Amino acid sequence: MTRSQPSFTLLQASQNNPGLAKLMAMQKDSLDRLQAIKPLVPPALYDNVQCGPLEEGVWCLLISNNTTAAKLRQLLPAFEAHLGSKNLGVKSIRLKVRREK
Repeated sequence: MTRSQPSFTLLQASQNNPGLAKLMAMQKDSLDRLQAIKPLVPPALYDNVQCGPLEEGVWCLLISNNTTAAKLRQLLPAFEAHLGSKNLGVKSIRLKVRREK
């Protein structure tokens, strides 16, 4: 079988599609923030935290359980200050506990 259309990598496709490029940029911005606060997250909790969307200056962290969320709530002021010092500032950080299905 011969292909009538050339194949593209995900990167090439995203660069040619404004919507997909925007989504990938948003994901990168969120991941950059997670990497920036990683030193402030207790090592035992880090596996319970994932980056979520960054929309209109509000960054969401996806948390695996309520116990982790309670501890991270105490650290939010430190996270926000640290992000500001790295020029990755946000208006606020929201924690969302993921529900298991």
